[in-house]
Amino acid sequence: MKLLVTGATGKLGSKVVKELLKKVPAEQLAVSVRNPEKAEWISALGVEVRQGDFNQPETLAAAFAGIDRLLIISADGDNETRIRQHTDAVAEAERAGVKFIAYTSIGNAQASSNFLAPTHKATETRIQESGLPYSFLRNNWYLENESSSIQGVLAGAPWITSAGNGKVGWALQQDYAEAAAIVLSGTGHENTIYELSGPLLTTDEMAAELGAVIGANVAVQHVDDAAYTEIMKGAGVPEFLLPMLVNIQKDIREGTLEIESNDFEKVLGRPVTSIRKGLEQIVKENTK
Repeated sequence: MKLLVTGATGKLGSKVVKELLKKVPAEQLAVSVRNPEKAEWISALGVEVRQGDFNQPETLAAAFAGIDRLLIISADGDNETRIRQHTDAVAEAERAGVKFIAYTSIGNAQASSNFLAPTHKATETRIQESGLPYSFLRNNWYLENESSSIQGVLAGAPWITSAGNGKVGWALQQDYAEAAAIVLSGTGHENTIYELSGPLLTTDEMAAELGAVIGANVAVQHVDDAAYTEIMKGAGVPEFLLPMLVNIQKDIREGTLEIESNDFEKVLGRPVTSIRKGLEQIVKENTK
């Protein structure tokens, strides 16, 4: 049985590779990356590195050849681009004779109004239409996504938010990576959908957890989207990123990530890493 992970040099992909190597021999694992030179550390571990570029679907035929179980990690970019890339990848997986596809999706993908959901809804639908056995790993939100806010707090600033009292199922990226590795290398995951969500917290509750970690009160400044945009712009956030950041706040405020589920624990066979422990790790990394 040969497994393959796409996007293996990314933050999530690299963690998945390391988790898989705890479960399967290196010779059973391959990765598909746009730039093999960035994957030399993976090759050094005995893993086969293949060149595969979602923007050049013709490269995916060789990348997916002989693969039994495939993990497609969702690409970066706008929805239209990602839908095209993922659709091409699924088509190439069909042609290559792949027997199982796991895909990193988003919470409640088919019904969500989240600005990122169209990509995942379309990709899930295309995979189901292929007739291939699948597992959708509907990742809620990475705790590491809040690193810039945490860095601001550590520098003495308040936690700025326009997300109101919206709740999020934050969890460490490492837990999402372990879940993906379990599903890709394991059995009994055919035609499954896992809502991978940590404990639901508001921004105020998250800030309180951070305060407990750093031993200080963390002030939360609630603003509207317009003020949030100006504050982020003043903090040096590039102009092109501002709409995305505001959309994230809006989608949290509107409850698109408020998904209660124990699927994470079912897949991992253990509780997810606690928010406090996760924050301790992130704070440590930002105070080295």
